[in-house]
Amino acid sequence: MREIDDIDMEILGKLQSNARVSNSEIARAVGLTPSAITDRIRRLERDGILLGYEARIAPRALGASLLAFVAVRANERPSELNTATRLAQIPGVQEVHHVAGEDCFLVKVRTASPAALGRLLREEIGTIESVTGSRSTIVLETVIEHGRLEVPTEEA
Repeated sequence: MREIDDIDMEILGKLQSNARVSNSEIARAVGLTPSAITDRIRRLERDGILLGYEARIAPRALGASLLAFVAVRANERPSELNTATRLAQIPGVQEVHHVAGEDCFLVKVRTASPAALGRLLREEIGTIESVTGSRSTIVLETVIEHGRLEVPTEEA
């Protein structure tokens, strides 16, 4: 991965704060032309540094108000990740993390209800051949949730 400079950091910070910010506005803030900003953003995307843009939707608006984290144990070799691939294909699964420790995967799941979570555990996760067990933690309240990373600035 290429090294990013202070201007790239500023661009990333602005986009992370507001992905809909115009290139002209970023250009004014960092002292470059809008075309130079466009080129830098394209390079950040091409180099896999800027991964994408997305709209965040309130889960309850789509009937998915129950959030749970499911720790999954599996009996596949560490070099294999077939279980992860299968977990990632399940509707309602938002994230799959391969983790160290007693469990093999940590899965973030959104469903409509505890009953829907139970069905997902039995009919989806439980039917994956390599899965040997799971533990679920239901979220009562989310205090903070975002995908932002700390972007270093010159002041820091």
